[in-house]
Amino acid sequence: MVASDSFAEFLREQLAPLGRVTMRRMFGKTGVFCDGVMFGMVTNDTLYFRVDEHNRAAFEEAEPFPPLNYGKKGRTIDLSFWRAPERLFDEPDELVTWARTALAAAGRVAAKRERTAPGRTSPRRR
Repeated sequence: MVASDSFAEFLREQLAPLGRVTMRRMFGKTGVFCDGVMFGMVTNDTLYFRVDEHNRAAFEEAEPFPPLNYGKKGRTIDLSFWRAPERLFDEPDELVTWARTALAAAGRVAAKRERTAPGRTSPRRR
């Protein structure tokens, strides 16, 4: 389920120190973007941040919730978005810190995909 208007507005306000935060509905969820990079996802008014090998340990220690995933052809696909700890909503500065680590992870994931995608050209090289 997508983010409610009030939760989306709350996130835009809280995450404003990151830069231009926008949201877009996609696949029945809401993608959270900063300057065009998707670093978060919202489902049922629950925020999930992008993780990779650099920030995964912090998320594993912080909350016991499983990452977002979906089933496809009998397999479970991990989307690499982990639930943001609830306590962050009472600590705006720490929420922004965690969001920055998620944004950095999203940037690394995007760069890795760009390097490994055959025939894909970077928008900067066009």
